[in-house]
Amino acid sequence: MNEASPAAARWNLRSVPPELVARYKADGWWTDDTLGSIVAAGLAELGNQRFAVHSTTRPFDGTFAEIDRAARSFAATLQADGVGPGDVVVFQLPNWVEAAITFWGAAYLGATVVPIVHFYGPKEVGYILDVIDPAVIVTPSSFGPIDFLANFEPLVKEGQRWFALSQDGTELPANARPFESLLDAEPLNEPLPADPDSPAVIAFTSGTTSNPKGVIHTHRTILCETRQLDSMYPGGGPPPITGAPVGHFIGMANALLISLLRGQEVHLVDVWDPGAVLAVMKKEQLSMGGGATFFFTSLLDHPDFSDEHLALMPTGGLGGSTVPIAVMERLAGLGITAYRSYGSTEHPSITRSRIDDPEVKRHTTDGNVLPGVELRLDDEGEISSRGPDLCLGYTDPELTAKAFDADGWYRTGDVGIVDDDGFLTITDRVSDIIIRGGENVSAQEVEEQLMGLAGVAEVCVVAAPDDKFGEHAAAVLRMLPDVAGPTLATVREHLADVGLAKQKWPESIHQVGDFPRTPSGKVQKFHLRNQIRAGVLENQIGKAEHAR
Repeated sequence: MNEASPAAARWNLRSVPPELVARYKADGWWTDDTLGSIVAAGLAELGNQRFAVHSTTRPFDGTFAEIDRAARSFAATLQADGVGPGDVVVFQLPNWVEAAITFWGAAYLGATVVPIVHFYGPKEVGYILDVIDPAVIVTPSSFGPIDFLANFEPLVKEGQRWFALSQDGTELPANARPFESLLDAEPLNEPLPADPDSPAVIAFTSGTTSNPKGVIHTHRTILCETRQLDSMYPGGGPPPITGAPVGHFIGMANALLISLLRGQEVHLVDVWDPGAVLAVMKKEQLSMGGGATFFFTSLLDHPDFSDEHLALMPTGGLGGSTVPIAVMERLAGLGITAYRSYGSTEHPSITRSRIDDPEVKRHTTDGNVLPGVELRLDDEGEISSRGPDLCLGYTDPELTAKAFDADGWYRTGDVGIVDDDGFLTITDRVSDIIIRGGENVSAQEVEEQLMGLAGVAEVCVVAAPDDKFGEHAAAVLRMLPDVAGPTLATVREHLADVGLAKQKWPESIHQVGDFPRTPSGKVQKFHLRNQIRAGVLENQIGKAEHAR
């Protein structure tokens, strides 16, 4: 990597060993392209191809050329206001056309783009804004039950430019400007130059720490990853429908980056309603090509699912959360050729199966390492990886120092085995997270909030198996003597009051007299997980309906 940019120095990012830099460039994994140059080339090529948002709230049906012009106007307005390469643009938007305008417009500026999933609450958003200190913030006025104006008004600092959609004539706070005012300028002619080694995207994801982790990708790493993902998906077939939030890494990559390489229509949905999605698939002849297990099972389980839908789903790439073998076998029984992949926001594409791999490998393993990627396991089976699409670190330098070594290896926190044919199978996680439908939930964060409940002496949050989401958060409580445990409704009300995103709430609660512990007193969470899976934990207080 070249001499650190000011942004890289700000985050104290790791340096990639010179021999790896030389290899990645020689092998074509790293180029001098920037996010802006790829966006400009891709949008110009797509031109009159269709871009559609299937929404009851804010539908859109237009062309890439229309969005390109709006993105260039967005960039020109902000450039005139002093925003440029290296500045940070944050957006928290549903899967609406304004998300594409903002993402591509920020790329034209050479800015660092920070998408935030639309359901993050004030607690998570406040932390992100404090860490990032953005130049520009873009939000809706509201979406569903979320009042973004009320959430952001106290969080936006003096000097930060906040643009909000003026939906249905809603009056904006004094410190917000209408998003529409960004689209009046004469469009920018070409992307502003940016250092390909500088941060291009910062993706926040919940993990083993209580606050979201800011994962920093440079222009080189994010564009390499885009090409990796493109190579993983089978070519041809109908355009896919994207239900994953564009504020999440995989939704962003699928809708806003891979589409530029594939020259394919984009179809977004802002609410994952299986019945509505099936109706759109049938009407528009769209596929459901990949994602977390939940996206597939929710369609298969719906009474409207038909042979016509099945014909639109010849293949299915699953990843982002636990993939039960039973789900893989169910898909195969329907004639869907399913395959698995493994990665993370930090290193998004580590292994993958090919659709022509033997069925047993596709169903029971997470595939082989991708080209350019290296993998190694320590004596305990913990996985480390490195490759040209590996991020440069975190916004928290302490996390970077813990996760990466001087030779460029990243400790994934996952445990696995590699068979004689080189296929990896993930068997456990060292990192204490729950992956619910592709979204990471920090056990520690939920535990901290549950400790605020009256009468709770100790709490552990662990992953419980879930037929739809792969996993959900289960809370195990030890109460003070003679204190009854809270009801599920009480827990949900408390977490709503503290502003924790609904997707993180526990969906089952157990009460125990004490926890299994090590001699030093540390709770052995793996015992709790095993007891929940076996159905032998002492007492289950209740189970919630799914939050999504």
